[in-house]
Amino acid sequence: MKKQAVVKPSQALLIVGIVFIAINLRPALASVGPLINDIRAATGLSSMLLGLLTTLPLLAFGAVSILTPLFTKRFGIGGTLLWALMLLSVGIIVRSIDWIPALYLGTLMLGIAIAFGNVLLPSLTKRNFAAHSGFVTSLYSSVMGLGAALAAGLSVPLAQQFDLGWRGSMGVWALLAVVAFFVWLPQVRRLKKDGTTRSYLHALKTMGRSVLAWQVALFMGVQSFSFYVILTWLPALLQSRGYGADFAGWMLSLSQATGILGSFVIPFIAGRKADQRSIVVILIVFELLALVGLLMPQLGPVSLWVAVIGFVLGGTFGLALLFIVLRSGDTETATELSGMAQSVGYLIAAIGPVLFGRLFDLTGSWYVPLLLLIVMAVLRLLFGLAAGRPRFV
Repeated sequence: MKKQAVVKPSQALLIVGIVFIAINLRPALASVGPLINDIRAATGLSSMLLGLLTTLPLLAFGAVSILTPLFTKRFGIGGTLLWALMLLSVGIIVRSIDWIPALYLGTLMLGIAIAFGNVLLPSLTKRNFAAHSGFVTSLYSSVMGLGAALAAGLSVPLAQQFDLGWRGSMGVWALLAVVAFFVWLPQVRRLKKDGTTRSYLHALKTMGRSVLAWQVALFMGVQSFSFYVILTWLPALLQSRGYGADFAGWMLSLSQATGILGSFVIPFIAGRKADQRSIVVILIVFELLALVGLLMPQLGPVSLWVAVIGFVLGGTFGLALLFIVLRSGDTETATELSGMAQSVGYLIAAIGPVLFGRLFDLTGSWYVPLLLLIVMAVLRLLFGLAAGRPRFV
């Protein structure tokens, strides 16, 4: 018996476009963490204000995600993503200008742009690859992790070895966004506008009344909380323990690299199962072990704990995206659930980097901030067990 192809040949160009969008959704964020001490030295910003460089995009994610259906009804999914790539390019460039207000303005702009990609990739998956949602979600979520890993690992070398400085190191990622803009351009005509019939206010009310929608949203929220804390503060944590900036940057890159593996393997396996609760339990157990290892460095090599945390956070991120697809009955519901889940989720996540930095400022130790991540892991277990049951919004 002949096996069914994973995707039709006619969909190959769309897959390429999705991959180019996905690889642009993390470098602008992941490039900040390894350079945080350079930014502090050049600007004199406090830990809380430095945390805002990660929190601002998350606030933008939260605000824009819920409004995304309004843009897709006007411009279509293809057109909305095209304009988002242009805004991303401009935002990265503005952030690199030698002026502190531009640092935050550009950060806000790129956060708005990334929000559209975050929401619309699950919608594209439901619309065009419903029969292979696990595979396609694995593919683009792992590519997102690849973008983060590249940015995390290359930020310090670009700033120091290539003499770009921290502003040039963060600005170079605009080139990748420009390339994605032209790769995506042919898709705008091919992807028709949504023929949606439900009103935006009706969609908001429907999602707001759904317990399952809230469970998916809260699972995404506590996952993103931990992910962006690690993305922002892991290098500073390691440097405070005597490791060099290069090593700390590569450890962040390692966490993102193992995250690529997690975000590919976990959704692929979970997409073949009706019930994902056992996967949630296994992931959280490993995360708790790794967090205890970071809390007590004498228990083992830091690279082991960083690798495990990266794998789990990548896996739970891919699982959160897959929940949006699996718990939706159609493309329209997927867009609405994606908007709500990512809006609520990223507003929760926005608290993470600032709160983590503030706890360190107050205590002068990483002990209490790391205990906070343990609490987040337990909450993710509870919400994941609820969202993992086979139901539809």
